[in-house]
Parts: sequence; structure tokens; C-alpha cells
Amino acid sequence: MNSIDVCISPDLLHLYPLQGKIVVVVDVLRATSCMTTAFANGVKSIIAVATLEECMAYKNRGFLAAAERDGKTADGFDLGNSPFSYMDSSFKNKTLVVTTTNGTLAIAKSKEAEEILIGAFLNKTSLIKYLSEQNKDVLVLCSGWRGNFNMEDTLFAGSLVAGLEGILAHESDSSLMAKRLYLAARHNMMQFLEDSTHFKRLSRLNLYKDIEFCLTEDLYDILIAQREGELVVIS
Repeated sequence: MNSIDVCISPDLLHLYPLQGKIVVVVDVLRATSCMTTAFANGVKSIIAVATLEECMAYKNRGFLAAAERDGKTADGFDLGNSPFSYMDSSFKNKTLVVTTTNGTLAIAKSKEAEEILIGAFLNKTSLIKYLSEQNKDVLVLCSGWRGNFNMEDTLFAGSLVAGLEGILAHESDSSLMAKRLYLAARHNMMQFLEDSTHFKRLSRLNLYKDIEFCLTEDLYDILIAQREGELVVIS
């Protein structure tokens, strides 16, 4: 039986061999939720870059560019990191270039994987269905916060572990922890997370609606993967 494991921070990714594996990158609050929302609203592709400098270089070439640092839109960019910003019909069939504090860095660090997928509660069941059919080992990479563990990404990782129970084996403590956290939180994740650091950070920025939206399960039936350096819809 193939396995599913959870890496709770990109700073620990060097402990996990990636060759031959599917890596699911998750940044629930809010990068991967924004990406999922953008594709659901017709965006053609997303180029995820790690630095502000890379993103600005694309912007200077005429690309629509989104940049977030510390929860806020970075100076000089078109968009930040709110999913509601991506519900714009004018973005349909366009390519976006995105950099965020944590999520796009996690994508960059996953480049040795056989396949990189984008995960969010918004498209959870689509991911579970796809992963159940691939006959490959899976690593869920939590983007965390500046290298530290965070609760919301781990909850999502746990939702995948629970959803693939009996299909993919999970034997590590991190996957067991993630699953048990999700099972404890699933009926009221807002309340479960209210004392967590990023919840409080975004709440101070009056982004409570963003949090609630990003914790919505299965709003979109969509699957996103990286192909030739760009994120695209594959299902």
C-alpha cells in the first residue's frame, strides 16, 4: 500500500525524499485558497514565484501580479492575498504571477517531486479522489508561517489523511497528529482556530470573512497542478 505523510513546515522538507512522490502544497490562509478561487473564476494559469523581485520583474513585463507579505498587499502590486480579490471576471483566461510569504516558497521548495498539486479546503474532495487513483506516495506540505508550524495547514493535511484512510497508509506521528486534529476540529473549525496565531493575525487586519471563506469545504470541484513551471487546472 502506498503512503501519505505530512511535513509540518517547509524548513523540514529536507527530511523527506520527494522523488516519485506527489506533493500537495497547502497554505489555507490564504495562498492556495486564493489560487483555487482564481482558477474557479476562469484564470488560465498561475506562475508562483518565491520573491518580490521575481514577481515585480513579471509585472514590469506586463503580467498581472499579486504579492503578499505579512498578510498585507506588498507595495506596488495589483493584488494581495484575499480570495475575494480573485472573483473578478476580467481575470478570465489571463496568467497571474503570485508571491506570498509562505505558500509560493513551499511550491518552489517542492520542485523535486514527481507532481505538485495545490490543496485547500475549497477543493478537498477533488484532491482526495485524484490521490486515491494515482498509486503513488503522497506528501502533504504545510506552508506554515515563516518556517514555523501552524494549525490551519495541519488541519487540512489531516483532512486528506482521514479522507484517504484505507487507501493510503499513514504511519508517522505527523500524519497521525494531523488526522486527529482535523477529526477534533471538523465540526467547527472557526472556533477551533480562534486562538491560533495566523487566525489572530488576520483578524487584526479585519480579514475575518477571508478566514471563514477559506475554511469552507468543497466549494469547488477543481484540481490544480504544476505543469512546465505554471499552475494549471488538470480536472
